[in-house]
Amino acid sequence: MAREQLQVLNALDIAKTQLYHFTAIVIAGMGFFTDAYDLFCISLVTKLLGRLYYHQEGSHKPGTLPPNVAAAVNGVAFCGTLSGQLFFGWLGDKMGRKRVYGMTLMIMVVCSIASGLSFGKSANGVIATLCFFRFWLGFGIGGDYPLSATIMSEYANKKTRGAFIAAVFAMQGFGILGGGMVAIIISAAFNRKFDAPAYKDNPTASTVPEADYVWRIILMFGALPAALTYYWRMKMPETARYTALVAKNAKQAAMDMSKVLQVDIEGEQDKVDNLSQEPANSFGLFSKKFLHRHGLHLLGTTSTWFLLDIAFYSQNLFQKDIFSAIGWIPKAETMNAIEEVYKIARAQTLIALCSTVPGYWFTVAFIDRIGRFAIQLMGFFFMTVFMFALAIPYNHWTHKDNQIGFVVMYSLTFFFANFGPNATTFVVPAEIFPARLRSTCHGISAAAGKAGAIVGAFGFLYAAQNKDITKRDAGYPAGIGVRNSLMVLGVINFLGMVFTFLVPESKGKSLEEMSGENEDEQETGVELERLGGQNRTVPV
Repeated sequence: MAREQLQVLNALDIAKTQLYHFTAIVIAGMGFFTDAYDLFCISLVTKLLGRLYYHQEGSHKPGTLPPNVAAAVNGVAFCGTLSGQLFFGWLGDKMGRKRVYGMTLMIMVVCSIASGLSFGKSANGVIATLCFFRFWLGFGIGGDYPLSATIMSEYANKKTRGAFIAAVFAMQGFGILGGGMVAIIISAAFNRKFDAPAYKDNPTASTVPEADYVWRIILMFGALPAALTYYWRMKMPETARYTALVAKNAKQAAMDMSKVLQVDIEGEQDKVDNLSQEPANSFGLFSKKFLHRHGLHLLGTTSTWFLLDIAFYSQNLFQKDIFSAIGWIPKAETMNAIEEVYKIARAQTLIALCSTVPGYWFTVAFIDRIGRFAIQLMGFFFMTVFMFALAIPYNHWTHKDNQIGFVVMYSLTFFFANFGPNATTFVVPAEIFPARLRSTCHGISAAAGKAGAIVGAFGFLYAAQNKDITKRDAGYPAGIGVRNSLMVLGVINFLGMVFTFLVPESKGKSLEEMSGENEDEQETGVELERLGGQNRTVPV
């Protein structure tokens, strides 16, 4: 039988949507804007880095990053992100959400600037410095995932909680869009000021020395939105759920939320003390009780996020290679270095504008109406369908007359990734675990996702290479080709659909209902048995 809810938590659950909700969305969301900008802007400049630092005299093609360097540049930030998600997720439960929240932002600001200032006497020196700072940039970004999701879930009311958390995550779409737009503006300005011939006309002159500033400015710009948000993050009070349920300070939680909600709330310290003495509210992450109560849930959130990110980050980071393969971006030798940045940025911005951003906001609009489970299942299903629709008749799409059809189909996979598992895998782990483990479990789930991103970033780079040595990038072994790579991604999306059945539905329920924190110890086992099926799949 459920205990009576703490007054401060009940006030949050039934609160009408107010200004502080939107303030929290913007403050947390700007972190995600920066996260997405920093993670994805590197894909806009990798070809430029190849021209600048790995040009080979006499070659018929512009310089490209060697396989090991390309893998490091694309993937090192994800390694940092994975580490940051685990570390800051754990720290957020130990020290409090607010105390850790500012740290992650400052790491992001410092390392964004430092990435653009990468130095070295040789090409490898510059790239090594860049990779070093991008690892620590990723470390800060990693902390933003569990903290932003947990803070928003603990501030929100239960009626619109899904939409609020999804809105924070939706800022990622604007970050991807912002990265493309910044790259377009900077490359267009430099190309106009420093006109250069195409590579085939003059290989040396096609890459002007000033092009070295282009990638640096694009990377450093990511520090700006994070720096502007720092003051407001420090002004946010600690969440009432952490203060009351983890720090055991009911009076402080009531005072903080009284100011936010502008209502009088009683502290109820006795009730907090009673709750904290319950064995059901004291088990740890590695206990049998956690395994029994939340083991399948954690498996569901980690596996689906892992599988999603293999496909999602493969698509995002290597759009330029796919578009080049089908001829949507001109051949590299027909452009100068800065013009190539412009063409890549324009293609990615168009995809973001037409499919990525709308997909996120469709989730915001419908997540509290049709539920997390339905959106995730639908998203994985259509991603599977469109991947196979691209892969099976792949030769058909490479013909010039069919390129627009390919781009439309490819865009739809992004749309259903974002109106689907890319948003829901972020939302659900912030809702279904106990307050004392919420940030940690979200960090573990997100880290599993980034492990998938690393597989995608490193694996797809090699897998997509052509079997014909004349058509593959210099230095790469033969891969399975773009067509077969898309087939593999289709299978991965199908597996994501299968593992979605382990994920519980949290629509319309309080966080304490989902985590079982408000249950009497004697009733908990019975309730879990009775609701076991419901807690693992969508309610019938």
